[in-house]
Amino acid sequence: MKKFGILATVIAVTFTLAACGGKDNQPSQAAADPNNNQQAAAAADPIKIKIADTSTNPVFRVAKNKGFLEKYGIDAEIITFATPAEGINSLFIKQADIGWGADFPSLNAVSKGEFSIIGATGTDTEQAAAQWKLFVRDEITSAAELKGKKLSTLRGTFLPYLWEVYLKDNGVAIDDTKQIGQGGFDESYVALKKGEIDASWVIGATLVDKFKAIEGVHELTDMSKTSVRIGGTLIAPNSLIKDHPQAIANFLKALDETSKFIAANPDETADILFKETKQPKEATIRDLATNNWTVGFTQQSFDSLTNQKNYMVGAGIIQKDFNLADKLSLDGIKQALPDSFTYKE
Repeated sequence: MKKFGILATVIAVTFTLAACGGKDNQPSQAAADPNNNQQAAAAADPIKIKIADTSTNPVFRVAKNKGFLEKYGIDAEIITFATPAEGINSLFIKQADIGWGADFPSLNAVSKGEFSIIGATGTDTEQAAAQWKLFVRDEITSAAELKGKKLSTLRGTFLPYLWEVYLKDNGVAIDDTKQIGQGGFDESYVALKKGEIDASWVIGATLVDKFKAIEGVHELTDMSKTSVRIGGTLIAPNSLIKDHPQAIANFLKALDETSKFIAANPDETADILFKETKQPKEATIRDLATNNWTVGFTQQSFDSLTNQKNYMVGAGIIQKDFNLADKLSLDGIKQALPDSFTYKE
């Protein structure tokens, strides 16, 4: 009987470690409290993940710093990339487990790999579109004058789509310009300053101020004056979704609570981002109106993805068309945030 008791204990411990993905991390004391439904759910599926992020996005860093992820049994490491698209691409080499970005990189990823969209960030608004500013050389005073010019486009992002629509709406063929692929905004900043490019789209208070300060450059327009509206999505490997469905729901719930905290505590949010990424506090506060998420999945989210997918297939960016609904894994949203799920399946 004594040996049997020892064996049973070993089996129980082994099962617990397996549920954690074989990691030696343990859920917090709060997550182990069976008297709380949320904490009980976290204890049922604790997980250790790496999240791809950028230096200007407050949501994941606040979620980790303020304990919202830990509350739901999620031990998260945040890995910083120059753009959300680079973060999504890191999923292919298993450098990260969850990424986020505009429709373009998300669709590109799900079309090529075993990934699914688990939710939307709710950032496809007019106000968000207005934050994308187009900076050009002073001699360029209209879209028509971009003909023959060198245009910055960040590799793997939706910017080629924005350029094509914007130019077409203003009577300029995309083939009459030269798109220069770059790895990040810092690269486009240097190129514009040196005269190596003629125009660049930019977002974020810090970057906008930086581009405004370039001698001989001015803001020509913003994306709200175009017909382009871009949503944001969260993406994860199918294997993670299958193996940890409760953890995915917990993750989305934690982000929702984080977003509410950010809205109510802009100064503390700015302090956290400054401490972790050196983003100026005033820039974070200026961006919060459009740089804080409303996690869910709406019909507008689906429509935005559909429009972007159709463009990418037509342009040959996505080689093989696919059924978008097959690339959505929304059980976590429906479970965690039913009021934020309005997509008609």
